[in-house]
Amino acid sequence: MKLTVWLRELLRERREPLPAAARQLLQIVNCTRKTVLASALEVAATGKERRRGLLGRETLASNEGLWIVPCESVHTFFMRFAIDLVYLDRRNRVRKVRSAVPPWRLSACFSAHSVLELAPGTIETTGTKKGDELEFQPAVHGSADNQ
Repeated sequence: MKLTVWLRELLRERREPLPAAARQLLQIVNCTRKTVLASALEVAATGKERRRGLLGRETLASNEGLWIVPCESVHTFFMRFAIDLVYLDRRNRVRKVRSAVPPWRLSACFSAHSVLELAPGTIETTGTKKGDELEFQPAVHGSADNQ
C-alpha cells in the first residue's frame, strides 16, 4: 500500500477520538510528586493503535494522554500540535522527559519500555522528572482536570 493512501486511511479513522464510554481510560499518578499527569489516559497496546497514536487529532486536552506500550521511540510527523513525552521503564519509573515536542520531530529512549504522550505543559505543571515513580489507576468517571 502506498504511504499516501495508508496515511489518508489512518487520518480518516482517527479524525474524531472515540467517545469516553467506548474507551478504557486510566489515570496516571506521579507517586513521587503526588500529582496527576492525566485522568483520561488511553492505552495503545496493539500494533494498529501504536501506529495510529494521536494522528488525526486536532488537540489534546490537559487531562488527556496516550500510553504507548511497548514503545521506545516516537515521532510527531503529521501531528497538528506539540506534546510532552514521558518515557518509562518496565517498573513505571521515568527514564526521560521531553517537553512540548513540536510536529515533525523524532524522540527516543532506548532504555524505555513505554511512553506517555501528554498535553504540552504537563511535565512542567506536575514537576515530573527522571527517576519519578508513576502508577496507573482506573480512571474516575466524570473527573475533571486533576492537575
